[in-house]
Amino acid sequence: MPLPPTATAMKACSSLRPPPAPEGTGMTLEGSLPPCPATMSTQRLRNEDYNDYSSTDVSPEESPSEGLNNFSSPGSYQRFGESNSTTWFQTLVHLLKGNIGTGLLGLPLAVKNAGILMGPLSLLVIGIVAVHCMGILVKCAHHFCRRLNKPFVDYGDTVMYGLESSPSSWLRNHAHWGRHLVDFFLIVTQLGFCCVYFVFLADNFKQVIEAANGTTNNCHNNETVILTPTMDSRLYMLTFLPFLVLLVFVRNLRALSIFSLLANITMLVSLVMLYQFIVQNIPDPSRLPLVAPWKTYPLFFGTAIFAFEGIGMVLPLENKMKDPQKFPVILYVGMAIITALYISLGCLGYLQFGANIQGSITLNLPNCWLYQSVKLLYSIGIFFTYALQFYVPAEIIIPFFVSRVPEHCELVVDLFVRTVLVCLTCVLAILIPRLDLVISLVGSVSSSALALIIPPLLEITTYYSEGMSPITIAKDALISILGFVGFVVGTYEALYELIQPSSAPVFINSTSAFV
Repeated sequence: MPLPPTATAMKACSSLRPPPAPEGTGMTLEGSLPPCPATMSTQRLRNEDYNDYSSTDVSPEESPSEGLNNFSSPGSYQRFGESNSTTWFQTLVHLLKGNIGTGLLGLPLAVKNAGILMGPLSLLVIGIVAVHCMGILVKCAHHFCRRLNKPFVDYGDTVMYGLESSPSSWLRNHAHWGRHLVDFFLIVTQLGFCCVYFVFLADNFKQVIEAANGTTNNCHNNETVILTPTMDSRLYMLTFLPFLVLLVFVRNLRALSIFSLLANITMLVSLVMLYQFIVQNIPDPSRLPLVAPWKTYPLFFGTAIFAFEGIGMVLPLENKMKDPQKFPVILYVGMAIITALYISLGCLGYLQFGANIQGSITLNLPNCWLYQSVKLLYSIGIFFTYALQFYVPAEIIIPFFVSRVPEHCELVVDLFVRTVLVCLTCVLAILIPRLDLVISLVGSVSSSALALIIPPLLEITTYYSEGMSPITIAKDALISILGFVGFVVGTYEALYELIQPSSAPVFINSTSAFV
């Protein structure tokens, strides 16, 4: 996210089949294509009279079905978008960008919740398992492409076809619920990212504004800064609300490309400056616990899986590659880099700030203009990434409503639903204003299902009738069980912490590195 825009940002690529984004946008989406004959494309739930040009790169004068002209025959097995394919390097960049977001900044606190030894080891294990599940999804998707002579299937398609291949008649008869389940968790995940963005923006801007009078040019003195109280962080969220509503009114990804490029630049600069700070004068780590109390470990799990939940972008990225046979190598290399980045930032951040680490490591930076600018730059990147993360649930939800109104009301209903969804994410953020718990809750509830629980079960339903070794079945069952346990315990612990009286410290900066 954490696909801040890991995550999550971008986590903004998804199992949907949205249009190609222009190069430099930091995300790779799929071509504007007609739905597969056997199923409606990603539950768009609209009639044929409604043309949602806000979600495509075609104009009303162009036919979305023109993408089929690239195929020599309807049953041929080849990839979409060959005229606009990405190179291996572009795919690697998009993969890296899609996994770097607010989840990354929350990993130092996650390491604290696991321990300075248990934390990085657990991050490594979760990273390996998450990448393995991504590989399972790609393998099953290829299996159904060959078997059904389809050029492409998305995450929802793959799960649905997997259930249709199951030896259980009940699962075969209810296979369409597999697509509904993926869409549901996808909506929860992406709107959860948007809630995290509201809290992140409010916390960082609040801290910068309150410390403005005491901000200096000296970043190396441990000076006590008296914050000037302004207003509650919830009011900051309401302040951002109208601006984010206007931002999501930009409905075409091509128009959003300049904002995405700006987000990429600001977040890259911020990360470089952040690393430059946390590697200096690291305190003695002997005072930090090797293993944290077990009660806080579920919170670690939620934050970690929130950061690693990039499985939705895997099939779109592979589909857009010029040479898709190279994608497995790109996937493993890219995720190895991401895992190393996560472990290094999580450990260094916790070593630097110790017990004072906050929900986002940016909140621990000193009150000097250099590092205040880091908070502002990253916040700007998160602000513009909101629209890209919002794109995914909007593409699932909005057509359901627009298809049920007269043509002259379509635009009004479209904008109204967008406004309601943004307000919903704002209200949820106001109700849960603690950044660390929001990240952990979203990761435990939805990210664990998409990244850990569903893919192993998909492999079993896909290949069981064709013969599977007991070891593979046991491995898949173990991964799904561990993911489900993390789902239940992580969700419970996050909700338990939320209902407790808040004992979180006021957001003041910590410069303990220089004590």
